[in-house]
Amino acid sequence: MTFLSRRRPAFWADIRFVIGIVLVALSIAGVWLIVSSAGRTTPVLQASRTIVQGEALVSADFQVVEVGLGQLTTGYLAPQDLEPGMVASRTLTEGELVPTTALGEAESSRTTTIVVESSTGIPAGVAAGTMVELWQAPPREDGRSYDAPRILVGDVIISSVVEAEGMLDSDATTVEVVIDRADVADVLAAITGGSVLSVVPVGSTP
Repeated sequence: MTFLSRRRPAFWADIRFVIGIVLVALSIAGVWLIVSSAGRTTPVLQASRTIVQGEALVSADFQVVEVGLGQLTTGYLAPQDLEPGMVASRTLTEGELVPTTALGEAESSRTTTIVVESSTGIPAGVAAGTMVELWQAPPREDGRSYDAPRILVGDVIISSVVEAEGMLDSDATTVEVVIDRADVADVLAAITGGSVLSVVPVGSTP
């Protein structure tokens, strides 16, 4: 009588089965993570008004919104991350989510603000956050006329606009501008020297 021995399955077949089970489990886990993260939101700060470069960041200027950004959430400012001494390193427009790359420290800021009077007023549409140039017309030696206007400082940002009151000053507009600290001395010298200043939007002429 002949006895037939049962062949044992190869070892590699067992390993392949185990690997298959692991891959299926990982696939299910990956799908679950994608679905769950898609519905997960995180609170971040959104600018409730235009904040110009160099301006201090305070909680009153933001609102908290829930957004689903996934892994990108770490690139935006959360409410608990807002600390005293933070300033905007660039202009933030109203409604913009605040990226961490737009933050800076007040101590390291190269800009400051200065108030100037634009003798010719400013065009409609110029508001906080608008990029402008400061032009000057220096007085001539006779004290009764001015030289041709020329650019005093370029790439200046409007911080705020205050329309002059009264009939006599109806053509003048007072503005607060964000300016590089290195240019402050030139602007102050032009003001004290009697130059006529004009605020001109970038790309136009006075």
